[in-house]
Amino acid sequence: MNAARLAAASLLAFFGALIVVPPAPVEALREALFDAYQRAFPRERESAPVVIVEIDERTLAERGQWPWPRTQLAELLTRIAAAKPVVIGLDMLMSEPDRFSPDALASLVPDLPRAVAQHLRALPSNEARLAAALRGQRSVLAIAGLDSPDPRHAAPGAPPVRWAGGEIPPLRRFTGWLGSVDELDRAAAGRGLISSDATGRIVRRIPLIADVAGTATPALSLEMWRVATGATALAVSAPSRGLMEVSFADARIPLQDDGTIWVRYARHDPALFVSASQVLAGTADAELFASKLVLVGVTGLGLVDFQPTPLGERVPGVEIHAQLIEQIYDRTFLVRPAWARWVEAGTLLAAVLLLMWIVPRRRVAVSAATLAALVAALIGAGLAAFVLGGLLLDIAWPLLGVLFAFSVLLAATLAEADRQRRALREQAARSAGELAAAYRIQMGLLPDLAAITRALPSLRIAALLEPARTVGGDFFDCLQLDRHRVFFIVGDVSGKGMPAAVFMALSKATIKAAAARGGDLGAAMTRAGAEISRENPEQLFVTAFAGILDLRTGMLECCNAGHEPPYLFTAEGAVERLPNAGGPPLCTLEGFEYATAYRELGPGDSLCVVSDGVTEAMNERHALYGAHQLELALKFAKRDAAPHELVGAVREDVRRFVGNAAASDDITLLALRWAGPPPPPDVTDELADVDLDAPVAGLVDPVVGRH
Repeated sequence: MNAARLAAASLLAFFGALIVVPPAPVEALREALFDAYQRAFPRERESAPVVIVEIDERTLAERGQWPWPRTQLAELLTRIAAAKPVVIGLDMLMSEPDRFSPDALASLVPDLPRAVAQHLRALPSNEARLAAALRGQRSVLAIAGLDSPDPRHAAPGAPPVRWAGGEIPPLRRFTGWLGSVDELDRAAAGRGLISSDATGRIVRRIPLIADVAGTATPALSLEMWRVATGATALAVSAPSRGLMEVSFADARIPLQDDGTIWVRYARHDPALFVSASQVLAGTADAELFASKLVLVGVTGLGLVDFQPTPLGERVPGVEIHAQLIEQIYDRTFLVRPAWARWVEAGTLLAAVLLLMWIVPRRRVAVSAATLAALVAALIGAGLAAFVLGGLLLDIAWPLLGVLFAFSVLLAATLAEADRQRRALREQAARSAGELAAAYRIQMGLLPDLAAITRALPSLRIAALLEPARTVGGDFFDCLQLDRHRVFFIVGDVSGKGMPAAVFMALSKATIKAAAARGGDLGAAMTRAGAEISRENPEQLFVTAFAGILDLRTGMLECCNAGHEPPYLFTAEGAVERLPNAGGPPLCTLEGFEYATAYRELGPGDSLCVVSDGVTEAMNERHALYGAHQLELALKFAKRDAAPHELVGAVREDVRRFVGNAAASDDITLLALRWAGPPPPPDVTDELADVDLDAPVAGLVDPVVGRH
């Protein structure tokens, strides 16, 4: 027991260190937990202070591709301003001169008459017209932080940020920045940062105050609020009690000690958006913009990266700025003070010490009840802190530490359980031996394809069977009915493992016997289905594709009982899928009569039959291989590929697709090629053997078909 307590103490130290100095995996789990909080309790919209004017697909279709002439953007701003919003923010960068400006057009078209060119150069530039529109109302332009200096831009200028005392903390630093051309920049009432460090990842935090080329710069959403309220500066206090604070007018915004803010998301609401096409057409309701903070952004597909959020949604970046504006207005913040990790470590210490005292002295039921109470308390504390105070407490790692410590302490009192585990391992070893024997038997039931090929020179055939477990329910068979006809089948029994393997053996033998008796193939499948159903107490079913190929004419009789339709690989290299003729799987509809379909093969044509374990093979991302991928594998195979090469190519393509993922189903492949009619028999041979059309028994080789 002392050893168990020592192990529990070691776990306590280990998990405590992970909480206080978290590596990347710990941070990843912590962020996933905080995302779960937001998904469970998304922010409820209490007000509507912001409207987004989106340059969407509809607008681009009506007004032309992006970027627009800046005169058109000026018209959009003028129409928005007519509705008297309190501020307009542009979530876009205009760092290059407008190529549609009159003077630019005069330079681009050298053949213009001199008078026309002079007239164009005398007109105001598009930048001048947009600048006039920006000066006509409170407007904020966007800037982007860069990790290297941009020679076009020096320092951003005097910032609207005033430190309220204390040492300036280390903010997120951008050594350079990218903004709009100077004429537009001077016309705007403010500039706001639109950069974050969440490229390609879930956007959880963004810099609300950042160091841009040595200047403290507010985010676009924060600068819009400053301009809207008429505040001359934003007062920023140094970190106190683990948080910074930004204040302006009567607003107080808590920040992390690096100047970032956690975004508290509400669900995506299409009502926030107004199409720019409606504004330009004059059909948008002016009341939508009156006394609102208006964001203008591009949302057309292909022009903007949609960012993932903790709510599992993907939204345009402009909507994230709108969400920040809303949460500032509603004062619904998320914070994680620096002292939070010490609270989490202290909680873990108290919980593990309690377990170290309880578990050795009480029965298992009492210990389990104590653990359950601790788990419930931790989960309740995390949820309550989030819902009631917007406080992000990580209960995941204290919870894991408690569970591990409990497991170690409890293990010292479970010697009997260890003995039972040893007994179970011995039983599992015996079962593994029995399964290995069953596998050998199943592989031994496969036909000798080499012997059939030797007997029928105009036919080449190859197959492969790989059970998902040790044994499975897939099967294939091949039987020479007479000198000119060969029967083949690929089937799949519902289920996996030993029950499917037993039912497979019964089904395979029954179908093969029905085909050997002759007659119409569909009728043979009907008889076989009826016989199998009588021996089916577990209500299993069988999908199967069966065929009889006449080697004299290339005529293929086939019947499909709910199986994957096979692929015909012509000598010219074309790949087509045979029609799904036949009926449902065997043993599903009582008395169903299966039909026979016919297809004439040409010399050199190949047929590839697969089980659904091929098309439904899954990779590590749970994506399916699919019929389309199989068709591509067949099309890329060599035109004159032998059946064994065709089988190998498909199997290798499936293996590359699946990667390291575990097999999800049995895999069976069978490919055959008809070379054309056999040469006419020698007269002497005919006289020597008058019984050439007598049925030939199927040959079995336990090696062929294994992989």
